[in-house]
Amino acid sequence: MKSYVILISGRGSNMDALLDANLPGQCAAVISNKPDAAGIAIAAKRGIATRVLDHRGFASREAFDEALAGIVDEYAPHLILLAGFMRILTTPFVERYLGRLLNIHPSLLPAFPGVHTHAQALDAGVRIHGCTVHYVTPALDGGPIIAQAAVPVLGCDDVTTLSARVLKEEHRLYPAVANAVLRGQVGLSDTGRVTVTEEVSLTEALHAPHFA
Repeated sequence: MKSYVILISGRGSNMDALLDANLPGQCAAVISNKPDAAGIAIAAKRGIATRVLDHRGFASREAFDEALAGIVDEYAPHLILLAGFMRILTTPFVERYLGRLLNIHPSLLPAFPGVHTHAQALDAGVRIHGCTVHYVTPALDGGPIIAQAAVPVLGCDDVTTLSARVLKEEHRLYPAVANAVLRGQVGLSDTGRVTVTEEVSLTEALHAPHFA
């Protein structure tokens, strides 16, 4: 059976969605860089191994990432899922797990990389916003896009209402993509392009591609 680990920094709502999805694999561990992350307690109640590696105890980002890789390697996961993991990973870490490292970002990349994406979208006046699941590369939020989900931006929206609408789609999209990757329906080619098998539908207008 394939295994995966989930990296979090906070409440872990995307972690919860992944665990609720009964993915075709075993969650070997949930790892957080923050000791007070609510998601750690949630994962522990589910009977999942949890680890905490406080980034504040390291003199450099490189030192933290090296220690984090040591923990990840203990579980030898087929897939590493960033679920609200609020750390910019170093190039050596990313390259170590290239093709096995996924992230969900709350915007329709390449629009609005980085943080405060919902405020960025509202300030820009876009009429469609959403989320993106992508492979992680050294370029911040710049890795190959696997799938996206879009939502309308309403005239009455503020950051709270817009983020809630996008988060609902995150909870649907991320487990679907993780499921497809674990099943071998999605992969990353040697040239850095996403490969998708015919078993995955590409017909959805606002969810592209759509994973059953």
